Amino acid sequence: MTVGVLEFYSGIGGLHLALARSSVDAKVIQALDWDQTACNVYRANHGNVARKVDISTLTATELSRLKADLWLLSPACQPYTVLNPNAKGADDPRAQSFIHLVKNVLPALASCDDHPRRLLVENVAGFEDSTTRQTLVTTLRSIGYNTVELLLTPLQFGIPNSRLRYYLLAKKAPLAFKHVSPGASNEVWRQIPGSGPAWSDSRLDIEKDSTIDLSDILEIKSYLDKPSDEEKANENAVPDKILLKWGRLFDIVKPSSKRTCCFTRGYTQLVERAGSILQENEQLDTTSTFDEFLEAQSSGHPNAVDILHPLKLRYFSPSELLRIFAFESIGTDAKFIWPDNVSRKTKYKLIGNSVNVKVVQELIEYLFDECESG
Repeated sequence: MTVGVLEFYSGIGGLHLALARSSVDAKVIQALDWDQTACNVYRANHGNVARKVDISTLTATELSRLKADLWLLSPACQPYTVLNPNAKGADDPRAQSFIHLVKNVLPALASCDDHPRRLLVENVAGFEDSTTRQTLVTTLRSIGYNTVELLLTPLQFGIPNSRLRYYLLAKKAPLAFKHVSPGASNEVWRQIPGSGPAWSDSRLDIEKDSTIDLSDILEIKSYLDKPSDEEKANENAVPDKILLKWGRLFDIVKPSSKRTCCFTRGYTQLVERAGSILQENEQLDTTSTFDEFLEAQSSGHPNAVDILHPLKLRYFSPSELLRIFAFESIGTDAKFIWPDNVSRKTKYKLIGNSVNVKVVQELIEYLFDECESG
């Protein structure tokens, strides 16, 4: 039987793509998002099921008519991210639509037996410490759901990106989760139960965390565009004015590296903790080159930035990020579609707001790995 699916905060369709690549026989009934550009990108890739809507206005009556058995949700992360020192959590207006779904809609659906049998929620690491998370878990359990919470990184799935994210999976009882004992309901898992070792170092330093097998992680070079023309190379280059002022703060990686830091919606617009920069020239030592640059800069050398040019520092392109986020598969011709009017800056924003497709695909498989509570 085909599972009917509602996709909330659907963005550019990462949740849809993860579902499509899973073994689950499912069909997205509607994909809901407030961002018109995101909806347009979604439609270009997944058909005309995307609907621009203020999710906080949705009612239980309206959603019950859709008869969806699975809800996929990726609500706004800005209220909960540690990158925002002024994050307001549940008091942030951007959190209100999700809280509305949790506190008002789901209990109303449960009371008339029109609730989804399964849910998947994705958010930023830090959400697990929020009052919104407490409300979510308490509400779900009070209306008869079994839940599993996880903190996972793409590094665990062989992808060189430390994008740590919180996930919650829920099943309506008597459906239960394999490899989870009743007494473990409050545990936040660091791996999919039954799938291998958990990561242990909260900083996710893969050189210090012996639980992450480096041999299983692909090198960054596997995700890079083919050698391009000079115009495209210049498009990705880090401008000299940025190198002069902020270059020492970049997280710099090489094609042979097996880690990139988390790419955010502000990539190319912000410097610290917005995403890694690629050093194409692997022959030069990054630290000594920057030491030489800083010494020349402090002595007032007018062309100090020229010292950095041989490193060939550049931003990752949108297509490279799509591969790292697993929207595009390595070695295939299938391409993600961008409507013509989507700017480069907007592409980075929409990708940075999205999910890692591979991680969500594995979670969907686990969500549908059937088990009933005794």
